[in-house]
Amino acid sequence: MFLFLVVALAVVVAAVTLAVVGGGESGPLPDAAPDRLRDTLPLDRPVHRADLDSLRFPLAARGYRMADVDDALSRLGAELAERDARIADLESALAGARAVAAHIALDKPAARQEGDQL
Repeated sequence: MFLFLVVALAVVVAAVTLAVVGGGESGPLPDAAPDRLRDTLPLDRPVHRADLDSLRFPLAARGYRMADVDDALSRLGAELAERDARIADLESALAGARAVAAHIALDKPAARQEGDQL
């Protein structure tokens, strides 16, 4: 009985292997074209939240295609660096404007007091 089960298992494994590899009239399985990233991040404008929400990476044999993920991460890194630089510029300009406004505010009362004394 045990020998019969081993032979039956070998026949089933051989049949499945031939069906998958291409034994039969239909031939071997066709090669599937790899999925490509369809909705890339826009190049003509900054990335918005909706762009990130709609971004979907195609699946590959071991997860996601590394090239697509690396491209998206490098683009997002560049955008974040650009925004950080712009924020730093605006904060320094704001600090300068506040310093000038404070200096003018301190000078005005002194000018009024001198005008009142004359």
